[in-house]
Amino acid sequence: MKNIKIAVLGGGGKTGKYLVNQLLKQGFSIKLLLRTPENFTIQNSQIEIIKGDAIDANAIRLLLKGCRAVISTIGQRPGEPMVASRATIHILKTMQKYNIKRYVLLAGINIDTPFDNKSEKTTLATNWMKTNYPEIQKDRQLTYDLLNDSVVDWTLVRVPFIEFSDVSSELVISLEDCTGDKISARNIADFMVKEMMDSEFSRKSPFISSI
Repeated sequence: MKNIKIAVLGGGGKTGKYLVNQLLKQGFSIKLLLRTPENFTIQNSQIEIIKGDAIDANAIRLLLKGCRAVISTIGQRPGEPMVASRATIHILKTMQKYNIKRYVLLAGINIDTPFDNKSEKTTLATNWMKTNYPEIQKDRQLTYDLLNDSVVDWTLVRVPFIEFSDVSSELVISLEDCTGDKISARNIADFMVKEMMDSEFSRKSPFISSI
């Protein structure tokens, strides 16, 4: 799969590094958008680094050129402009320009969709996020709306508390509710790469968590 190049956003983050390693393990080439490439420690000839910011349209164009799919684990940094929806606006536009079909991205359980049947526990967690981080919540919800209004083959993966470990557990996957309290970064990476290839949850927002 070395001729198949994947655009990755958030690859320098805690979860993103697991994603990068999983893509390399599966034999993909990677174009990686990094704001501070000098801090990135994974060395591999199949990685091409683009220096730039996800909210910059030109950086996204450079990143996506020549790629077959886009995967993002990008997170919101405190005190900085909202990144999720702005990045997605640029990504969706550029995907159309380069005829890229597949976009898989990560979000929290606080995103609402019309297909949800959230338990009291998940609803409390969602409402806590809305109360304490209203701007981030609004930005992430807007991202879902942008995806829904697009024509691309997207999957928005919703996860609970992330444990940064290589533990690989059996997963519970649901389109209605998050039944588990946590998930490992390794499990997230494995699921996102598999979903990128299989499109089992095309244009859907599955919750994934450890049993």
